Amino acid sequence: MIRTITRGLVAGLAALALTAAPAQAAKRYPVGDLKTAVTNFFVSPDAVAGANDWSCRPSRAHPYPVVLVHGTTSNLGSAWVALAPTLADAGYCVYAFNYGETYSSLFGHLYGLGEISRSAATMSAFVDRVLAATGAARVDVVGHSQGGMMPNYYIKRLGGAAKVHTMIGLAPTNHGTTLGGLVDLGRTFHVLGLVNGAYTLIGAPAESEQEEGSPFQTALFADGDTVPGPRYVVIASSRDGTVTPYTNSFLKGTDVTDILLQDQCPDDAVGHVGLSLDGPAIQNVLNALGPATPHFQADCTGYGPEF
Repeated sequence: MIRTITRGLVAGLAALALTAAPAQAAKRYPVGDLKTAVTNFFVSPDAVAGANDWSCRPSRAHPYPVVLVHGTTSNLGSAWVALAPTLADAGYCVYAFNYGETYSSLFGHLYGLGEISRSAATMSAFVDRVLAATGAARVDVVGHSQGGMMPNYYIKRLGGAAKVHTMIGLAPTNHGTTLGGLVDLGRTFHVLGLVNGAYTLIGAPAESEQEEGSPFQTALFADGDTVPGPRYVVIASSRDGTVTPYTNSFLKGTDVTDILLQDQCPDDAVGHVGLSLDGPAIQNVLNALGPATPHFQADCTGYGPEF
């Protein structure tokens, strides 16, 4: 009798363990923070937890691989320490790449410097690789800063509209930045050309291409902000000191959702750089990837750095 009870108890515990295993296995990747981001910038510029598992296959629940696009003077290892593992743990196939390398890239640490049109070509090749590896028809894209704007060139000029399902920008430099009025001041005193020439000289032409009213910006959006096909989502912070005014991040179009984080979380003082580490921003990304909840309200916790 005791032996029978023991066998039953062991069998029950084994069944319980098997039932619990998937829930435990779901959290596979550690979610990083600012310290992780700084460390990865130097020691892991080409890899981040949760990204670039080329054996991953999209599920019915998440049919579109997510491609993450970092910003200017950043790299994939530093930019996505929070979002890549969060998305992977949620069941997405996640991919990230570096782009815009020039002779100022500090031996593979500082990216997003080169001409934006060339960076978009790099993105085009990477998306094709992701689609070929996963068998997916389209990808979702999440980009920060330049990484939220540069994909618009890919979408509008390089055939990306047929390959992108959702385009999510975190503080994207869509309509450029005045750098707190310095761009206008430079034009007034006729020194902006000298500054932009210096950007080119040091191998960072993407800096001047992201100025409000630059020839690149003017040409890119001359035919409108969006094109048919992709859904567009912009997530911005009123405390952004890099994209100024912060409303320059927003897009106009028939399938555009512009989100100001402070409308959901008034106390969220996250700045431009901190947005990729911001709890409400990441929650909005997850919601935008779908299925989207109308009138979504983020849980106002886990705010990102204020710079």
